[in-house]
Amino acid sequence: MEINIQQVSKYYSDVLALDNVSLDIADGELFFLLGPSGCGKTTLLRCLGGFEQPSQGKILFEGKDVSNVPANQRNSAMVFQGYALWPHLTVWENISFGLEMQKIAKEERVRRITDVLAKVQITDLAKRKPNELSGGQQQRVALARTLVVAPGCLLLDEPLANLDAKLRRDMRLEIRRLCKNSGLTGIYVTHDRQEALSMADRIAIMQAGKICQVGTATEIYRQPQSRFVASFIGESNLLSGKCQTISTGEAVVETACGVFRAGKFPAGLQPGSSVWLSIRPEALHAAGPAPVNRVQVTLQHIDYLGEMADNISVTADGTAIKFFELNPRSTRPEGSSITLEADPDEVVVMLD
Repeated sequence: MEINIQQVSKYYSDVLALDNVSLDIADGELFFLLGPSGCGKTTLLRCLGGFEQPSQGKILFEGKDVSNVPANQRNSAMVFQGYALWPHLTVWENISFGLEMQKIAKEERVRRITDVLAKVQITDLAKRKPNELSGGQQQRVALARTLVVAPGCLLLDEPLANLDAKLRRDMRLEIRRLCKNSGLTGIYVTHDRQEALSMADRIAIMQAGKICQVGTATEIYRQPQSRFVASFIGESNLLSGKCQTISTGEAVVETACGVFRAGKFPAGLQPGSSVWLSIRPEALHAAGPAPVNRVQVTLQHIDYLGEMADNISVTADGTAIKFFELNPRSTRPEGSSITLEADPDEVVVMLD
């Protein structure tokens, strides 16, 4: 199912929850709405599901305006954070409920339920009730209940929030597999960047009811367009500076820490512009012989994590710089001095 969101705004009294949001989501795409609590992502999902109506704008499913169509008349199904299972019904009965409301014939119900139980790998749990299931098993039942009605689009509101870390990792793969194998368009709300980065075809970063940036996980992580996106999607060293020159494929920016050559910069950037640089901690490493993008730092604190060392350091002017060392055989002593460098392709210029 192709979904088009056109200039949607949503007010609660005089509070603006969604501010002129527009998105195009392709048929079969697993699309993530990622942002902090209160940014409007769940409100947008509820508008898509028909649980809220937009104050302005349109929502189109396959070109049809469904902005004011009730939830039970849309070709969509929603998976809630709290599973919302009927406690007095068995797994089979919970999954069957939606089909019975649609007046699907018994023979067809049995076929569909048997099939979906196998898909989510809980066939042996069909006779159990929710209180006899683990959190992961309850989540699979909730997924099965939505998949069995064969929706065109699946709406997921932080479905893994109540699971422990290992189970969340396992269920990420499972949800992506189910969506892709079923050919569903999936729209997934989360504040967990790891979920979004590992599962999404594309991600929309939201803040204060607005869309900040849309792109693949790689695009957003490696070329953020603002300080908010850079810091929300992952750790980043943010340096203020001024653009000196621009040449083919490279901008030169002067900062308090020194001059940096940046291989990624926005179109229309002009010399003299005030800008910000984003450099990921994993992009910084001990300097080699080439005098490019160097910065001298003093180590203040080291978190040794086994597979990596998380180093916190400071420049002579007091700017904090974080850098990672992967698979360190030993750690550097605190207070020691080191010269770091970053490849120009790892330095991103932002206007905001």
